[in-house]
Amino acid sequence: MAANAERRADPHVLWPQTRSIVMLGLNYGSTDDPLAIFKDRARGDISVYARGDDYHELVKPRLKALGRWLIDNAGGDIKVFVDTAPVMEKPLAASAGLGWQGKHTNLVSRQFGSWLFLGAIFTTLDLPPDPAETDHCGHCRACLDICPTAAFPVPYRLDARRCISYLTIEHKGPIPREFREPMGNRIYGCDDCLAVCPWNKFAVAGRETKLAARETLRAPYLADLARLDDAAFRALFTKSPIKRVGRARFVRNVLIAIGNSGDASLADEAERLLDDESSLVRGAAVWALGRLDGARLERNAEKHGAEPDPDVIAEWAAVRGH
Repeated sequence: MAANAERRADPHVLWPQTRSIVMLGLNYGSTDDPLAIFKDRARGDISVYARGDDYHELVKPRLKALGRWLIDNAGGDIKVFVDTAPVMEKPLAASAGLGWQGKHTNLVSRQFGSWLFLGAIFTTLDLPPDPAETDHCGHCRACLDICPTAAFPVPYRLDARRCISYLTIEHKGPIPREFREPMGNRIYGCDDCLAVCPWNKFAVAGRETKLAARETLRAPYLADLARLDDAAFRALFTKSPIKRVGRARFVRNVLIAIGNSGDASLADEAERLLDDESSLVRGAAVWALGRLDGARLERNAEKHGAEPDPDVIAEWAAVRGH
C-alpha cells in the first residue's frame, strides 16, 4: 500500500528523489502461545520472530522483485529498505493503511494482529496514497499492563531503556540489576505486549517456511545454551537474527534466565562460567550463581580477588554485600 512521501518526515533525507513510498507487511504469526513457555523456567524464551531464519534475507529480495515489477510497468526508480536505514516503518505503514500504531507503539492489523514484518519501497513515481488506518485500541490497555518492566510511561510511548527486547538484543553491557528478575526466562526479545493484544484473535499463522520456528529454538534448555562456545553459537544460529548479538551477549541473557530459574541443578552452569573469557559472561555468572547457591559462590571467592574487570568486581561486591 502506498503512502504519500509528504506525510512523514523526512524520507527525502534518505533519498531526495522520493515521491511515494510503498509499504509492505509480511505475516509471521505463530500457532504456539508465546506466553506458555514462562511456565517452564528451565527453558529459554526466544521472540517468535527470531525462531526461524533471518527475515531480512526473505523480505528484501521480495521488495526488490516488486520494485523491478513496478519499474517495468510504470517506470521511475526505486530504493528498498528493511531495517537498513532510519526509516520510520510503523508510522509510514499506518499512513499507508496496513494497520495502526497501538498503545505498545507497534503496528496492529485487523487481519494479522501484531505479527507483521515491515518493508518499504521508496520510488520516484507519484502514486496515489491509500487511506490511513484509524486507531482501534479503544479503552484496552492489556499491552501496557502486561509489560514486565513497566516500559510504557503512558500509552503510545515506549521507554526503550526499560524494554526487554532492547536490553536482550541491543544493550551491550551488563543488564541493569532492576530489570534482571523481571526478565524471567526471556533470553532474546520479548513478545508479551504483542501476544496479549486482543486483535490477535483474528490473526492467522504465517505460511513462510523459512520463518517457521526451528525445533531447536522453540523452547531450548538453558543448560544447553549456557554450554555454547563461540563456534557452537555461530553454528546453532546460522541464518538466524540472533547471530548478530554475538555469543557473549546471548550467554549473558541465558545466565540471567538461569539466575531466575530457581533450579539448583543449573548452578553448575553458572559456576563454570565464572571463568569465562568474556567479562560480560563472568559478571552475569556471578549474579546467577549468587541467586541459586550463595554458599557455592563464596567457595569461589578467590576469583573475586583475581578479577580485573570493574563491572565484574562490582557484581561480586553486590552479591557478597561488600
